Amino acid sequence: MSDPVRFLIAMSQALSTMGLYGDEHPATARALDNALEQLRELQEPNPKLHLTFLAGEVLVGSEMVHELEGWEWSARLVKAGIERIEFTDTVQPEQFARFLSHLTIRLGIRSGSTSGDLWQMGESAIKFGQVALAEGFKKRISGALPVAALTYTLREERETVDWMHQEIREGSRLPMVEADAVVRSLSIAMHTEQAMVLPLLQLKEFDQYTTTHSMNVSVLAMAMGEFLEVGAATVRALGVAGLLHDLGKVCIPHDILVKPGQLTAAERLVVESHPVVGARMLLENSDRLELAAVVAYEHHIRLDGGGYPKLHDARGAQYASRIVHICDVYDALRTTRPYRHAWESERAMAYIQDRAGVEFDPGIARSFIAMMRKWDSQIALASA
Repeated sequence: MSDPVRFLIAMSQALSTMGLYGDEHPATARALDNALEQLRELQEPNPKLHLTFLAGEVLVGSEMVHELEGWEWSARLVKAGIERIEFTDTVQPEQFARFLSHLTIRLGIRSGSTSGDLWQMGESAIKFGQVALAEGFKKRISGALPVAALTYTLREERETVDWMHQEIREGSRLPMVEADAVVRSLSIAMHTEQAMVLPLLQLKEFDQYTTTHSMNVSVLAMAMGEFLEVGAATVRALGVAGLLHDLGKVCIPHDILVKPGQLTAAERLVVESHPVVGARMLLENSDRLELAAVVAYEHHIRLDGGGYPKLHDARGAQYASRIVHICDVYDALRTTRPYRHAWESERAMAYIQDRAGVEFDPGIARSFIAMMRKWDSQIALASA
């Protein structure tokens, strides 16, 4: 059992004990001492530590704790608005006891009144809250731990994706926590009204295309997943794959990406390398991004075997890649580019219908068109 697992199991046991016996019982004191001891061991290499809780997942820093996949307490913490716990220094016993007492009320283990804002105002080596979008981007500016709830303005999502791309250009690993936060926020924004809404970004400047396009494809891919009723986990996986499908483009020279005229043969080869580059980045980053890597590699492969890169077997692109391929083409056609104006939705759907069976999977194409006809009037165009 790893140190993070030992600490988190000990913390959950302490929370349960506090809820059962109260703060003053000897059993509570023993449970608190054990949890604090496990935390001290976890902090021994570096007292600065942050834990992130997502639906069914726990991350220490940017690394997922595989032993705690599906851990019940992760979902409970997220539901209580606690997606991030950060330890900024060695934790004192009274701070730790006060923190866990606060959590028992937040989690509904026992009754009482509490305020996360009041907790944050005191001097403490423990901070917590929801994962804020553009966290790394904001840390460069202020260095403060964001604890505010997610907002639904797409400006923050766009800034986060911009920052993620910049990190990768500078040689850093993909900030997966922020990528997950963007996908989750887009999913929430899709369901803020009584009916489904597709929050799609309008391109303001050609320089923003890779960012806005990846977010729009993420939204469309999740909408397709929901329309096809593939299940929540698969919907989320499609959202992540859609967000990261063009990751390889962040390494393409800027002047090629925004070139208004026809590309040279050499420039075309550079552009057509982005599926391989993006897939390699994702596989090097994390095993759990295997589906996203497959989609990044295959999203330009046509049903008839055309497109790029070339597959060496007859199976064709995987189902998720075929979904993202249609979402990718639709959003690209609907966006003004340096070499053409944006198409109307009906024209883009007519293109997809005409190319079904040649470029696109016929079943997915029919479902996509049916989805867009159902929800097209509920697209919420936004600038960022």
